[in-house]
Order: sequence, then C-alpha cells, then structure tokens
Amino acid sequence: MATWKQLSPSHYHTLGSAIAFGVTDVGGRATNQDNFIVAPELNLVAVADGMGGHEGGEIASAGALELLCSHLGGGPGGAPHDPDATWAGAPGGSPARLRNAIEYANAQLYAANAARHHTDGMGMGTTLTGLWQPVPHGPLHVFHVGDSRLYCWRGGTLHQLTRDQTLYQQAVDLGAPPPLPPRNLLLQALGPSPALQPDVATWLPAAGDVYLLCSDGLHGESAPEAIGAVLAQARPDNLDTCCAELVAMAKRDGSRDNITAVLLHYRG
Repeated sequence: MATWKQLSPSHYHTLGSAIAFGVTDVGGRATNQDNFIVAPELNLVAVADGMGGHEGGEIASAGALELLCSHLGGGPGGAPHDPDATWAGAPGGSPARLRNAIEYANAQLYAANAARHHTDGMGMGTTLTGLWQPVPHGPLHVFHVGDSRLYCWRGGTLHQLTRDQTLYQQAVDLGAPPPLPPRNLLLQALGPSPALQPDVATWLPAAGDVYLLCSDGLHGESAPEAIGAVLAQARPDNLDTCCAELVAMAKRDGSRDNITAVLLHYRG
C-alpha cells in the first residue's frame, strides 16, 4: 500500500529571486491527494491535485511533480540544466523545454495506467500548475493543466495567471445558458490520455510580487477578493501565517476538498 508523503517540507525555502512557503491539508477528505514541490535548485514551484481510486490520486500528483523536476534537472528523458545554455533561443530554458517535461510526465503516468489496463480517460490523473524561472531575475514560465490556479498580487490587484481547464469554464467562455456543468469536470489532466496540451506562458515578475499556487480546494469556495485580502498582508517573514489563514478561510467557506497553498514573495 502506498503511503502519502509531502514532497517539500512546510518551511521557508530560498529560491534565486524569491522566498517560498507551502502547506497542504487533508481538508474535508479522508486522504490527501494534493501535493506540492519547491525546488530551489531549479527555481521551480508547482502544485498538483490528484484523482483516481485506490490511492491513484496521490501517486499521480507526487509522480507528476517528481517526473517534471527530474526531466528539467537532466534526469531520464531530460537534458542537463545549464543556466548559461540556450534552449530554442531562450537563455537557460524555454517554453518548448517545459512542454517537453510536462509531456514526459504525462507519458509516464499514462503508461502506468495502460499497464493496469485502464482505458483512455480512466485511471489515475492529476492537475499540474506552477512557475519556473530558469534564469535568475529573468521571466517566469507559467505552466498549467487542469483547475489548480496561479495568482499574482501586484500593486493592490489580484491577477489570475491561469484559466481553469474545465467544462464549466468552457461553458462560461461560450456564453452557454444555465444550467452550467459542475465546476470540477476537467477537460484534461496528466495521466488519463496519451495527448496533452498544457498552457505555457511567460510572465515578467516585479519586485514585491506575491504569488499563490493553490488547488481547487482553496479557490473553489473562497472569493477572489478574500484571497486577495490575505495576499495583501503577505511579507517575506509571514508567509507561513498567510498560508495557514488561506487554509482556515477555505474551511470556513465550506471547502470539502484537500487544500494546498504555496506562497512566493518575489524579491527581484
């Protein structure tokens, strides 16, 4: 029987241009299928929200995070991490390299599902959302699959940097009349299908930015204004307190899911 393990400890992590702190809480579930990773050696932070019966969700979420880091760090299927190298014209890293890493993680999870005779669309799966800064003080590469989210608090405004890949969001975008689909029906995730189209974008950070990576156990019930109010209080020395407040807020607001929150304070 697999045993859930939090990949990165809940203590302060120093990245090249930021301070990070993260927590994950079982919330209203019997087990925790969320996970997160802070990898200072890669300047990478990511969250994953797993799904699938018989511990499949926790295996998928941890597996996706570990496979992503392995690939970007030069492990199986990857290339050595060299901040002075040029990848597709981008010093140190590129959206193409990041896509390859995500597709590699998906291929490995899909192969594990196939080995268990799960048909396409079935078996374990996971969301994957994060940011990667391959060059210190350079742009952030934002990556996203599923309905976990990345926010940026800057200058008194909360910016949502990812868009939920759900049937609900698709219906909203198309102006569909009610009733709308349930909010938790994903359009894609790592693991269930051989093909994947991750959202990858570039974001220019600024000194003083506060970034929040979270699973839908946090943002599903809590209003953006309430999330922004907590991020507005974030400083390099109180990220742990702010993470705890975000988890407590989600519980007060009625979340019945696992809850994960990772905060980064960007120094620039």
